[in-house]
Amino acid sequence: MSRMTVGFLGLGVMGRPMAGRLAGAGTDLVVWSRDPAKHVPGAIRAASPREVFERAEIVIVMLANGDAIDSVLGRGTPTFAEHVAGHLIVHMGTTAPEYSADLHTAITQAGGHYVEAPVSGSRGPAELGQLVAMLAGDPQDLSRVRPLLSPMCRETVDCGATPGSALLMKLAVNTFLISMVTGLAEAFHFARGHGLDTGVLEKVLNAGPMASYVSRGKAAKLVTGDFEVQAAIGDVWYNNRLIVEAATAKGLAAPLLAVCGELLAETYALGHAQSDMTAVIHAMTARTGHDAPPGDGHVPAGGPH
Repeated sequence: MSRMTVGFLGLGVMGRPMAGRLAGAGTDLVVWSRDPAKHVPGAIRAASPREVFERAEIVIVMLANGDAIDSVLGRGTPTFAEHVAGHLIVHMGTTAPEYSADLHTAITQAGGHYVEAPVSGSRGPAELGQLVAMLAGDPQDLSRVRPLLSPMCRETVDCGATPGSALLMKLAVNTFLISMVTGLAEAFHFARGHGLDTGVLEKVLNAGPMASYVSRGKAAKLVTGDFEVQAAIGDVWYNNRLIVEAATAKGLAAPLLAVCGELLAETYALGHAQSDMTAVIHAMTARTGHDAPPGDGHVPAGGPH
């Protein structure tokens, strides 16, 4: 029996290390990226999305947003049905839940199968295979996808059979993440403004009950001013907008994320779209009128989502 080939569309900050984990585990993998310079050792590099669908029955999609997904899949054109019919599409990126539900309908009507599998974690956990996947879809499709995710994810959590539910769970997780990291940045902004040793603050936080994998990693960045991207400001701001939109649609208040969104927008405007989310501290120093944090970490802005 021939081995199954898996397709992977999107080799960005998250997609590239995720695909690398699959290839490293011996998966027969065919990948495609808009950037022809990006590749994954051990994988076949496809010249087009069409080639990915020709070679693979299961295709993982890790693209920036709904517009990118629609463009790559050819949604709204005859190419869409040619791509997805007879294939299982695994959507692992972050989009609005209602977009995912609509995509599920379109794919099934075209003769394909669909699993929603957004992940919790940034580039570091992706490189280590320590992501957590939230799954939604038909149970039979989920049973096919779970073993495939094991090189990338230390855990998979079922969130129901209805696409949209896993992405709502992802947005709930990101509500905590964004507010926590923004709060951590403000703690360092507060300490620095009072002349405290931020290295000592890091030590106290890491020794205390609030310490976590995320807080330890982000605190180290805030001490040194290292804003090399793990989760980019542009992407986090996009996620923040999805959360606020989903809350508003349900009539829910989102007070913390409303403030975080303002700070992320200001950080983006300052030129830090491709810096790590800890660069939100720049918006705080700008509001205060102080100099930028040590290290600055300025990275030219990229395009918005």
